[in-house]
Amino acid sequence: MTDRGGRVFAFVTGGGTGGHVYPAIAIADGLVAEGHDRASIRFVGARRGLEARAVPDAGYAIELLTLDGIQRSFAPGDVLRSARALFAFVGAFGFCVRHLRATRPAVVVGVGGYASAPCVLAACITRVPTVIHEQNAVPGLVNRIAVRLGARAAVSFPDSPWRRSVMTGNPIRAEVAAVIRNPSNPPVLAIVGGSLGAGRLNDVGLGLYDRWRDRDDIAIHHVAGPNHVTAVRTRLEDLRRPGDRLAYTLVDYESDMASLYQRSALLLCRAGATTIAEATAVGIGAVYVPWSGSADGQQMANAQAMVRVGAGVAITDADCDLDTVEPTVARLLGDRDQLLAMGAAARSVGRPDAGARVCSLIAEVARDAA
Repeated sequence: MTDRGGRVFAFVTGGGTGGHVYPAIAIADGLVAEGHDRASIRFVGARRGLEARAVPDAGYAIELLTLDGIQRSFAPGDVLRSARALFAFVGAFGFCVRHLRATRPAVVVGVGGYASAPCVLAACITRVPTVIHEQNAVPGLVNRIAVRLGARAAVSFPDSPWRRSVMTGNPIRAEVAAVIRNPSNPPVLAIVGGSLGAGRLNDVGLGLYDRWRDRDDIAIHHVAGPNHVTAVRTRLEDLRRPGDRLAYTLVDYESDMASLYQRSALLLCRAGATTIAEATAVGIGAVYVPWSGSADGQQMANAQAMVRVGAGVAITDADCDLDTVEPTVARLLGDRDQLLAMGAAARSVGRPDAGARVCSLIAEVARDAA
């Protein structure tokens, strides 16, 4: 398959955090694998989002818009920020309308988040065929609006509220989809707070070090997040004592998640859609701590979906402290049969071929509109 005359086949739009950006890149990679020219797949995102760095690093062109999210607070500073965000949105929307009319792509693919709003809504207004991908169990606002305006929906969880949605799963990176697990001995607890880190999980990780310093039958790999790692490292050095036996690795960002999934026995993590998609694809159980600030309770719904199938345990954000988490992870790490059962349950709902499924829907929508 080729894209003749240098035509843009797809604009992929959205981002902000890794939960939107990495599925978007996985979708683009899937389209290229199916024969589309890489230059015919272009991105539209926010200048302040992760996509500004991650998309060019993946080899794709991107249009960066000056955008910000609407604040869920009526504090004076937040109201002013929301007003500026609305003003920026109007300008970005106008740019996207003009850009789509000039390029006439075969399809627009939205992956959610405030960064997707101008391009997705412009596509619906200009009648460019549109596919949205929803990563979470509870759909986001932009995707809900887009579906009402006629976009086709690819979803990652069953029981979608949309009648014409297609259950695809959440696209993940090819190197993660290819993981064959081989847990290390001693078992490794991987603490992962997402691309930005999580303060509560960092506090628990340091508490586990203090409580387990004399153990050599467990190891911890702690991904603290770029914005947190300096403070966490300082606190860790204050905790260390001569003779500590616990193998404890602290990093700011894990660039090789595939290797970490392969050798870890259990995850302690947030319940973001990408984390769940990767955990289920590789077949690893997790203790999920849903972020209480996620829109519409998305992370709680994600975690509950994993608990229902036996692929994880959920601890609320408010209850995430050392005295609650430590006995839970200690029990699981000491029960190999339970870890195997959780991993099997996770794999049973995993969709390592999600990228191909989304690309199939994109091809169908583009073909039907041609």
